[in-house]
Amino acid sequence: MAAERPASWSRAQRLLHWAIAALVLLAAPLGVYMVALPFRQLLLKFLLYQLHKTIGITVFVLALSQLALHWRRGRPAWVEGLPDWQRRAASAVHAVLFGLLCVTPILGYLTAATAPARIPTLFLGVIPVPHIVGTDSAWFDVLRQIQSVAQRVPRRLSLVDRREIERRKRHA
Repeated sequence: MAAERPASWSRAQRLLHWAIAALVLLAAPLGVYMVALPFRQLLLKFLLYQLHKTIGITVFVLALSQLALHWRRGRPAWVEGLPDWQRRAASAVHAVLFGLLCVTPILGYLTAATAPARIPTLFLGVIPVPHIVGTDSAWFDVLRQIQSVAQRVPRRLSLVDRREIERRKRHA
């Protein structure tokens, strides 16, 4: 990690941040839509699943890159006068979100790999990604539930964070 804190986020850190945010905001509604799509539109459903998987793999790689850059370069100093509880809350939320950015794509990959249907994962729609685990309907059901919970955590965190900030402002 950098010995001295940088004055601001680097251009690469900002670019990675917004690229990840855009991809996550695209993947979330895409995931809901592709699951709800009827099987009579099987080709479209297949293509949307592959797009969703490609986005997940890309987010995973970008998040790891962002973490490596963050570790190497460091973060800018906190805003002057920011209360200690807000620093701790921001650090905790940041850690949870980065955890989710890494764990959720892994859960998605494992869910796809254990699915009874044996549908291949094709990065960019053409590059086969081997499934390192075999199909297993029991694991598939468990992983699908865990992934569903993991996908709801960011929304819950944002609500809790806003409520806590408002509560502290009222009592300050």
